[in-house]
Amino acid sequence: MRGIYIHIPFCHQICHYCDFNKVFFNNQPVDEYIESIGNELSILKREGASFNQAETVFLGGGTPTALSERQLKRLLDIIRMYIDVETLTEFSTEANPDELTEEKLRVLKEGGVTRLSIGVQSFDDELLRKIGRTHGSHDAEKVIEKARAVGFENISIDLIYGLPGQTIQQWEHTLDRALAIDLPHYSGYSLIIEPKTVFYNLMNKGKLPLPGEDLEAEMFGMLMERMKQAGREQYEISNFAMPGHESIHNMIYWQNDEYAGVGAGAHGFLAGSRYANLGPLKKYMEKVDAGQRPLLDSHQVTVREAMEEEMFLGLRMMTGVSESGFQKKFGERLEDVYGTELGKLIEEGLLTRENSIYKLSQLGIYRGNEVFQRFLK
Repeated sequence: MRGIYIHIPFCHQICHYCDFNKVFFNNQPVDEYIESIGNELSILKREGASFNQAETVFLGGGTPTALSERQLKRLLDIIRMYIDVETLTEFSTEANPDELTEEKLRVLKEGGVTRLSIGVQSFDDELLRKIGRTHGSHDAEKVIEKARAVGFENISIDLIYGLPGQTIQQWEHTLDRALAIDLPHYSGYSLIIEPKTVFYNLMNKGKLPLPGEDLEAEMFGMLMERMKQAGREQYEISNFAMPGHESIHNMIYWQNDEYAGVGAGAHGFLAGSRYANLGPLKKYMEKVDAGQRPLLDSHQVTVREAMEEEMFLGLRMMTGVSESGFQKKFGERLEDVYGTELGKLIEEGLLTRENSIYKLSQLGIYRGNEVFQRFLK
């Protein structure tokens, strides 16, 4: 187990594009849920999970910073009961700009958190309102000032392009503002319309004016070019960092290594098994409070499935997939398993092979999903 993901499913506002497991904060058993996180950690430890080997902890959501200072402190205290946070390489939390008070920042810092991942999404107030965000464009800059004053240096922000009605000028303005803050890490994602979201319902009614594929590709190209000019290296399709500031926790996912998923609706990968926890809070809490794993389902990954995952996850990273690494992991030559497909993708200009390493070409970066699907049987 290289990492531990802990899910906090509470939000003060539900964004129009979000399909993660989340609930409105009000009238929820928040304090009891935090105690249940401790119960699940206890169960995992009892069943042999080795937390002392973990390199990272990641608090995700929902919004962890929706918790009050007292609740955040209790959560961090519980985590420290089971995990030696002083030995972690990285301890991250997601955060909303308008929820990170100076007091919460101090609680996080004192609790061992070393990295902030802040959901900014845009520096355009009109677009923020359209996508259901509660913060304004200046809140992000203010909160980063506060975070730096408290002692946080490892800070990342998320940005989204391809938003309804978004122009290339608005996207360029957002990149200008984002890069002016001079952060070590940026993530930039294209909007994906997921079922059971506000945007999905609007799209089905023909009321969601999305940019076309060409404009979205232009926005992606601008993102890559601007990040390169600013010295932020693209180490994964959607992620850019100064050297040494890559997200170690997310790299665990892309390197197809094992991690624990803790909390309602969390996913994990342990002992060769991918699993999902129960999503509804009441069902999750009943299970763990009774001393049982709160599993919705689990699946022992076959060797063939693990190979597929190795390809479509590994190719997301600019370091690519190496022949030697594949053979060491699976005991088979990469060319023997995927030689035909790899050859076709190189012919089509979507992959390159250099020093026995396969990587996405520049064209392949734009058409990544098409490449990944070729390895799914």
